[in-house]
Amino acid sequence: MLKKLLIAAALAAGLPLLIVALYLAWMTATDFRPKPALDLEIRNNARGKLKKGVPFSVLTFNIGYCGMDAGADFFMDGGRGSRGRSLEATQANLRRITAFLAGEKSDLVLLQEVDRRATRSYRVDQVEELERSLAGLGSVFAVNYKVPWVPVPLTRPMGAVHSGLLTLSRYHLLAAIRRQLPGNEAWPRQLAELDRCLSECRLSLEGGGELVLYNLHLSVFDKGGGIRRQQLADLRGRLLAERQKGNYVIAGGDWNHGLRGCARLPGEPAGAPGRLAATMAPSSWYRELPADFTPPGFSWALDPTTPTVRSSTVAYKPGVNFVAIIDGFLVSDNIEVQQVAVRDLAFQNSDHNPVTAVLVLR
Repeated sequence: MLKKLLIAAALAAGLPLLIVALYLAWMTATDFRPKPALDLEIRNNARGKLKKGVPFSVLTFNIGYCGMDAGADFFMDGGRGSRGRSLEATQANLRRITAFLAGEKSDLVLLQEVDRRATRSYRVDQVEELERSLAGLGSVFAVNYKVPWVPVPLTRPMGAVHSGLLTLSRYHLLAAIRRQLPGNEAWPRQLAELDRCLSECRLSLEGGGELVLYNLHLSVFDKGGGIRRQQLADLRGRLLAERQKGNYVIAGGDWNHGLRGCARLPGEPAGAPGRLAATMAPSSWYRELPADFTPPGFSWALDPTTPTVRSSTVAYKPGVNFVAIIDGFLVSDNIEVQQVAVRDLAFQNSDHNPVTAVLVLR
């Protein structure tokens, strides 16, 4: 009898290890391994061409999978949540974000954290909903997070994730390519992490020439920042190479680096902190963009007065949460920045605020 009890105890203790081993084997076998460059489908491609000398508008917005509204927190930032608060709240956030985008009528739209039937967003196909609601725009979707099951946090895991970058255009797109960014976490953590990329869209211009548009969402929770440094170096090289070809270049999105130092207020000393004032201390992930990153001849289109992101350690409370500017545009020297503004939505439907700019190709 004692022998049977010992065998049963040993098997019981070994069962969790077996489950973990099977899970890791399954995750490894199904791991998303994108090629360095992958052609992307262009849906509902528009016909018109962008004109030099004529103002056009561009918008960037990390929509936080329509689950990171003002009442949400996030476990990777010290909170507890990983999913939208409910299906109804997720759908309401998507409706309000879509209505905002429709009202802005931007010519080019760069969205990040857009889900396709993911557990954390209650299996709502946000790409399909946005394409249907913004039917006058061509669309390109680039996957940067595809995992069959993220097992954390243990009490309410994130679950199955299928998410990425959605680029919308009122102008004809010549080509769209997913460019894999360098840098990975060590195994097995990388199995549940994002595969960061650039969504590269090329637009032919009336009268000749090309505009190269990058939609980006760079790494954030890498300890030591080594992955972020690799990604910035890769992106910088691409921007310079495209400009040297004579192209117009725009890179916009969620940089996951403090950008306010790239666009100081008039009279503000150079040593002033890039973050904005708040009661809460800066999040552990926060890093300012390296001073030597900006490529020669490129300039930033930023609004230094209004935050674009809030910390998600706790639900949003104005004046309490850490806030910063990490979203915006970097443009080549043959593009004039006429206007730029953060649309202050008070983080009601996402933990980010959108940024809009009016640009002119010289």
